[in-house]
Amino acid sequence: MRKSSKTALGGMIAALSVTIMLLTAVIPYLQYALPAMAGVLLVLMVIEINKAWAVCTYVAVSILSFLILPNKEAAMVYCAFFGSYPIFKPFIEGTINNNALCWILKALFFNVTAVAAYLVIINVFGIPLEEMEELGKWAIPALLGMGNVMFVLYDICITRMVTLYLLKWQKKFRKLFRH
Repeated sequence: MRKSSKTALGGMIAALSVTIMLLTAVIPYLQYALPAMAGVLLVLMVIEINKAWAVCTYVAVSILSFLILPNKEAAMVYCAFFGSYPIFKPFIEGTINNNALCWILKALFFNVTAVAAYLVIINVFGIPLEEMEELGKWAIPALLGMGNVMFVLYDICITRMVTLYLLKWQKKFRKLFRH
């Protein structure tokens, strides 16, 4: 793929990702689902170009999200996890042959980024989590546990979407960028 095609693909994926992220202002109940969708788009960059271009696109979307999104929490969860995980996932799966160790490292990545994101949200952005006090001392561990379940489902979905893309859509997609 020529450099102009790589730049065009990166720009289109960045624009679509930011557009999806902007929808969090319209549909605030999807403040986790929309960043997850935006992050999945980076898989195309990893597969079709390489991880370095995917990182550049991720950084661009992260910066634009913080600059223009009114929902800083959605920008933070994209920046901390949903944007970086599609780049991290093939690296960890490609270098470690032990499936159990692979899952442990991926879960560790999720938990560290989730906790770090919420520490930044609370301490830097000053967004209080009043609901936590109402739910009691078990609210945070329960939410983190539910987050881990959702993370496993997200990982499985990415794997299946990549498989579907490679088997059914990749040839059609590459025809668009041949010239």
